[in-house]
Amino acid sequence: MARGRGGIWASVSQTAVAKILVMGLSGVLGIFTSRMIIEHFGSGAYAQYGLLTSLPALLPFADLGIAAVVINAIAGSDDPKRDLQVRRSIVTAFRILTVSGAVIMLVAILITVLDLWPAILGNGLAPDGGSVAAFLCLATFGLVLPMTVGQRILIGVGKTSTQVATQAIAAPAIFLGVWLFVVTGFDGGSFVAVLSYAASGVVAAVCLILAARSISPQVWQAMKEVPKLRSAPGVPAFALAWPMVVQMIALPIAMQTDRLLLSHLTTGPELAQYNLATQLFGLVIQTIGAAGLALWPIYAKARSAKRVESPLVPTLWFLGGGLALAVVLAAISPWIAGFVSDGEITLGWPILVSYVVFVALQAAKYPVGMYMTDAKGLQFQVLPILVMVPLNLGLSWALIPVLGAAGPIVGSAVAVAICQVVPNLWYVQRDLAKRRRLAAEAEPVDVAH
Repeated sequence: MARGRGGIWASVSQTAVAKILVMGLSGVLGIFTSRMIIEHFGSGAYAQYGLLTSLPALLPFADLGIAAVVINAIAGSDDPKRDLQVRRSIVTAFRILTVSGAVIMLVAILITVLDLWPAILGNGLAPDGGSVAAFLCLATFGLVLPMTVGQRILIGVGKTSTQVATQAIAAPAIFLGVWLFVVTGFDGGSFVAVLSYAASGVVAAVCLILAARSISPQVWQAMKEVPKLRSAPGVPAFALAWPMVVQMIALPIAMQTDRLLLSHLTTGPELAQYNLATQLFGLVIQTIGAAGLALWPIYAKARSAKRVESPLVPTLWFLGGGLALAVVLAAISPWIAGFVSDGEITLGWPILVSYVVFVALQAAKYPVGMYMTDAKGLQFQVLPILVMVPLNLGLSWALIPVLGAAGPIVGSAVAVAICQVVPNLWYVQRDLAKRRRLAAEAEPVDVAH
């Protein structure tokens, strides 16, 4: 049965609201947590906290693209509570993530034994206990990884807003952990980052429990079948997983190297301007991203039902919504920047206009991107994204001397437009035409007697 437009936008808006509330709570508690860390353990402990909590950003490919397998299987099932294909997909996910997590833990052990953490993480690592803390962080990340199957399941069953809402657990858990360190007199400044990974583990466990309830008894049965390699076969995952892995590796290289380029090519306030602008507009991008993720199971369900669900109208709505939010934020950004930096950092019109355009393009790519989550759609995106890496880096390198902090943002906007928005829209229009033609050919023809 087709989901009405009201149902689609209810799912999107609920997810967006949940994300905004989570970010608000996390932001407020994060300020108090940071203050406690600095006051009681020093700025060095705070610097290491930021360094260690950023480690997962270096491992965006850790789940090996298995999210697409789980989400598509569940969203495309008429009865995910009894569907054998769903259970086999979950079994496959558990197996792959368990192996991936074990490898990460072994790497953490090897780095620690060889005392390589200072060489890898640099001067931000505390000499007293920093290496042990880094090991605990990465080991906890590997240990928690298999439990993240629950988050994928919740998205697959259309409960993206629930999955986002569970993230509200993390900030209070971290705050409580740091507070306990302080009141008990535990000299654990080097280990506060471990609390962040532990909090992520709590979130993953809660999601897994909620996911298990939503499609009971599939998850519990799948967990029992994980070690039974012969009697409980998995599903082929390569076709969906490999293009996801390529994207997970390429996109951070294309989009997360701006600070390094600014650091090498500028000597003034450009890096600070970029950091502040990215922090502000990142809130809008995160909200749009969470809302866009809610569309994935909708399009997967439509594909499974042989129903044509076009993402073109949602693309216009996302484009308009992203543009409106970015314009409002740009209008008040000078005041926010003055307040946050006490007048030390100013955001001029080039960086603000550049970010407005970038946010609008990022918003426009989500509906078509969520439509292209079958094997063919994911594989089509690989080549443009690989082209995007040198294009974005080259444009940013060329534009920074001319536009300063706005340079890498303009470079990213142009790269997103050329390598994601335009080719993806072209693919989607062709795919929609093909699906409509096949649907028309499949319709029964009345024969007059």
